[in-house]
Amino acid sequence: MTASSPAEDRRPAETTTATGDQWVIGHGHQRAVITEVGATLRSFTIEDRPVIDGFGPGEWSQGGRGQVLAPWPNRLGDGRYTFEETEAQAPLNEPSRHNAIHGLVRWMPWRMVSRAQNRVSMAFELHPSPAYPFPLRLAVEYRLGRDGLTVVADAENPGPTDLPFGVGFHPYITVGTPTVDLVRLRVPADQRLIADDRGLPTGRGPVSGTEFDFNQGRLIGVTRLDTCYTSLNRDGDGRARVDLDHPDAAGGATLWVDERFGYLMVYTGDTLEPARKRTSVAVEPMSCPPDALRSGTDLIVLRPRGRWTGSWGITVRPHS
Repeated sequence: MTASSPAEDRRPAETTTATGDQWVIGHGHQRAVITEVGATLRSFTIEDRPVIDGFGPGEWSQGGRGQVLAPWPNRLGDGRYTFEETEAQAPLNEPSRHNAIHGLVRWMPWRMVSRAQNRVSMAFELHPSPAYPFPLRLAVEYRLGRDGLTVVADAENPGPTDLPFGVGFHPYITVGTPTVDLVRLRVPADQRLIADDRGLPTGRGPVSGTEFDFNQGRLIGVTRLDTCYTSLNRDGDGRARVDLDHPDAAGGATLWVDERFGYLMVYTGDTLEPARKRTSVAVEPMSCPPDALRSGTDLIVLRPRGRWTGSWGITVRPHS
């Protein structure tokens, strides 16, 4: 972590009963708001135009909007897992499917440890519990710059034994269309995970020749997505990029992930409340697939004093 900011920089822009302190960062015409609860990305705008479909200053996150998902992203079947003979049971906060979902830190108060005009760093220390009997230190930095928003996640194991770990993020992206049907989407992935009716992976398959193939970019139309993509195609810098564009070339956004994020959950919001249904596209960077604490697939194992760092971000293309 960087050194603390001057005292005047440490004052939140606003404090609410819904999400605690709210921290505003800016760069040029860009502005982002991060909340104390969950280190959540509440909003990201350019010239007051929303880039993410967030929530209001007095509201709390619904549908996972902008949340940090750790120490596991997405669903964990039955909330039960075993790691190196240590058994754990997480609360079933998706009771209709008998799953634990999106980790343990998204409703917890995080600590602001460093702030400047264009960045803020948040930290959280997760102590052992029946749901996750391991100590874990987490940090997330949000930074605005010439290339848009960059998010850096850091995890450290301060304990004496190995621990299992996964992380994800849950931004909903909007390009100004009233419905996702009109969004042109490109997802550079060769495979998707096949899921059962509980949203848990049962295998994987190619996207080529299926309704889930967005490699060349096309309108979403009536396609319903709650789909985990993998085998990502990366550019020369190691990043995989998901493009979302307005159909009239009225601007667009790109969400990128570095090599530490091998999975992208794309969700068109079909199960949200009516006012939010199919109004924006969640593109969720994930270090591992759903149910990784049980399957072990691409699960990060942090040794004592071990660290993991990964980054993702959003760049915006201007209106034509």
